[in-house]
Amino acid sequence: MGFFNTGPQLQLAAEYPPADEQQHVDSLIRELRAKMQRDYAKTRTLRDAHPKMHGCVRGDFSIVPDLPGELSIGVFKRSRTFPVWVRFSNQNGTVSTDAKADIRGVAIKLMGVEGARLLPDGAPGTTQDFILISDSRFVTKNVAEFDGLVKALIGGRIPIGWYFLTHLRVLRNLMSSLRCFSNPLEIRYFSVVPSLLGDKAVKYSLTPRAASHGPVAKNPSNDYLREAMVDQLASRDAVFDFSVQFQVDPYKMPIEDPGTTWDEALSPFRRVATLTIPSQIFDTPERREFGDNLSFNPWRCLPEHRPLGGISRARRQVYQALSTFRHETNQALRDEPR
Repeated sequence: MGFFNTGPQLQLAAEYPPADEQQHVDSLIRELRAKMQRDYAKTRTLRDAHPKMHGCVRGDFSIVPDLPGELSIGVFKRSRTFPVWVRFSNQNGTVSTDAKADIRGVAIKLMGVEGARLLPDGAPGTTQDFILISDSRFVTKNVAEFDGLVKALIGGRIPIGWYFLTHLRVLRNLMSSLRCFSNPLEIRYFSVVPSLLGDKAVKYSLTPRAASHGPVAKNPSNDYLREAMVDQLASRDAVFDFSVQFQVDPYKMPIEDPGTTWDEALSPFRRVATLTIPSQIFDTPERREFGDNLSFNPWRCLPEHRPLGGISRARRQVYQALSTFRHETNQALRDEPR
């Protein structure tokens, strides 16, 4: 960055954990677990985030043949097709109408992945998870800022107002990410946080082949996003391109600040796989229970795809702790599908 840079000399694909990060991870686990206990004291415990599921669907994740060496790594090493489960959801921790502006999410679980995973739960070498949302940025830059946001949101109007007055970029990121969509199968999704691809850092994107971006109907039902999925998959497939974007500048494309978008003009996304969701009937009580009981964690992956950055380091512990709490509270088996 030149002579006047006084910060650390950043390197590509390198992490720089702050000294106080673990105390904020511990705080997040305490705060979110207590919130789940309060919110679901008299009912079945749902996820702390992304509790409202639009659909859990089966699909195929096909690796592009003859990828160049820098892409042909980990699950992308050779051309093959993985069976997958795909869960679409709203981010808001309170289940509400789909007409409310929100961040939408998609979680993809590959099955039949060969090799030991970083997350030591379940049988080794069976599943790998990818988690993406409908915006290219995370709301905060680090775990401390996110911990403060969670405390403010739980605390009420005065703490929320003060937090946003003192964290204007968080407010801008949050407000720009809250949007309405007409169909979860027509949204472009992003990982927002980076991961390794071998010894390089990448971000992921999932782009629909047919993205009409139609307007939301007037006076839609509370569950119109699920209904849109039901309608489309009753008669036709949904196809997405799964792509990676390489980090080429450690300052303009930081590892430790997922609150910034990596410029696609600086490093374009490159397709590595195709996600195909075939026409199917999925809106059944059995499938809803199955989807609600699934757990997703980006650390459930091969070492070649290790998540990077503070938010990712926090996710490893927070997701694991809250998933265990949810399943134990519901007396539900916590296991990976085969």
